[in-house]
Amino acid sequence: MTSARLVTEQEWIEIRRAGMLAGAQLALDAGSIPDVLIPYQKRLLATTAQHAVTVIEKSRRTGVTWAAGADAVLTSAANKTAGGMDTLYIGYNLDMAREFIDVCAMWARAFNQAVTDAGVEEFIFDDGEPDSNIKAFRIAFASGFEIVALSSKPRSLRGRQGYVIVDEAAFHDDLKALLAAALALLVWGGKVLVISTHFGEDNDFNKLIEDIRAKRVPYELMRLTFDEALQDGLYQRICLVTRKEWSPEAEARWRNSIVSFYGEAADEELFCVPSKGGGVYLPRALIEARMLGDLPVFRLERPDSFTFLSKEARETDIKGWCEETLEAPLKALDPDRQHGFGQDFARKRDMSDIVPIEIGRTLKRTVPFVVEMRNIPFEQQKQVLFFICDRLPRFIGGKMDATGNGAYLAEVAAQRYGEQRIEQVKPNEAWYLENFPPLKAAFEDANILIPKDADLGNDLAMVKMVRGVPRVPEQRNTGTDDKKRHGDFAIGLVLAYAQTLSQIWESAYTSAATEAADEGWLGGEDEGRDWWRQPLGAQLRGTT
Repeated sequence: MTSARLVTEQEWIEIRRAGMLAGAQLALDAGSIPDVLIPYQKRLLATTAQHAVTVIEKSRRTGVTWAAGADAVLTSAANKTAGGMDTLYIGYNLDMAREFIDVCAMWARAFNQAVTDAGVEEFIFDDGEPDSNIKAFRIAFASGFEIVALSSKPRSLRGRQGYVIVDEAAFHDDLKALLAAALALLVWGGKVLVISTHFGEDNDFNKLIEDIRAKRVPYELMRLTFDEALQDGLYQRICLVTRKEWSPEAEARWRNSIVSFYGEAADEELFCVPSKGGGVYLPRALIEARMLGDLPVFRLERPDSFTFLSKEARETDIKGWCEETLEAPLKALDPDRQHGFGQDFARKRDMSDIVPIEIGRTLKRTVPFVVEMRNIPFEQQKQVLFFICDRLPRFIGGKMDATGNGAYLAEVAAQRYGEQRIEQVKPNEAWYLENFPPLKAAFEDANILIPKDADLGNDLAMVKMVRGVPRVPEQRNTGTDDKKRHGDFAIGLVLAYAQTLSQIWESAYTSAATEAADEGWLGGEDEGRDWWRQPLGAQLRGTT
């Protein structure tokens, strides 16, 4: 049973009362007609207007295709100077094609758009293949453009140009070939809209979604779950059409009946979670392939009594540990490489991980070392963090876990280094959904290196798909020291990697080589190159 279905009717009533669309409800109460399109349908039209390729993962029966019909009519009824073009709709069967054309005909009448005398017509589409012509439907507009609805055949796009809509993409026989044919139309100014519910995590549609989130492809992604559609007014619109009275209580009962109807398939059909999900997000073999044995992990732990030593005693102890343990690896960092960090904060129960990260010359990211602290007072964690950040070459800042007690350390770091360089993050589902996929892509593409350490590997292996979102589950594991961990390194690493994508640059940078030459450090034979310190593990990394 998923957590989506664990929302009770009473909880949904409270959710809707707290966040319902007051404007839409006032309109209903006053007997007026609200906007034709509800907010997420408007977002669809706004998104396709701005992006060449839009992909929508959605719940069933939310009216997304209905809104796409409006988009198609507005596109094909417009003159060429206004951005008009043909619309080519591709469903996976003929019934879908006919239904879409009927929707478009309705929109044409609603928008009072002029169509030719032929109106809606059925015809045989000649795709150039003998004895394999395709049955299709068409609406021709006075603008000279048309909407053509076809069944799923990549060859049906041959020689065509315009706006391609691929509906229920996950259910097409050869989505890769179909998308390749559709994307070819972008060359001459076309655009593409891909719409679908999920059909398994191994499906090409889900792989497309993963590529978008990993930023492998520059497409725009929209996600619409059943609950998001309800909060935007889906059931209110259903009540308007069916002449029923809307109330939070009626909506909660209706929601419960729909979720119950789909049963175990509700996650996939309603909440955008591909089936067979919930497995390990980063396979252990992949994690271990990105580990280097000469990248160290430094662990700092003190007994409870340490907390109540004098301030001077605590500061002296930690200063000595930092100088003895961290000074050398920090000096070994490449002064010509940018460095940031991420931190997952903990005070007693779990590990507090500081994860520095280097951006190499080939943009490969390397974690040169990790600091893990257990049972270290707030002030001494600050002492360790500042010792590291003050010495990171070409420092581009960091992202810090600011939930709970971590808010203090994140705040004082932002005060010291600037709120633009230190982001105080309170991770939620949306944040994980945006930031874990690029990290996974870095592992898959061999663009990241981390220390070889059993506990770090186990932390990364803890990340799982929970309701379609990669995250560390609530349960804890046991480290090699027989003490509890909660995926601490995984959170620190995703924060660190996200910082390297934040496009923050250090100021007043002069390369070490230039600086050395300016001050006469370098002779003709590169004598006295004491400024050059190879990063840890550089002999294995090559030219990263």
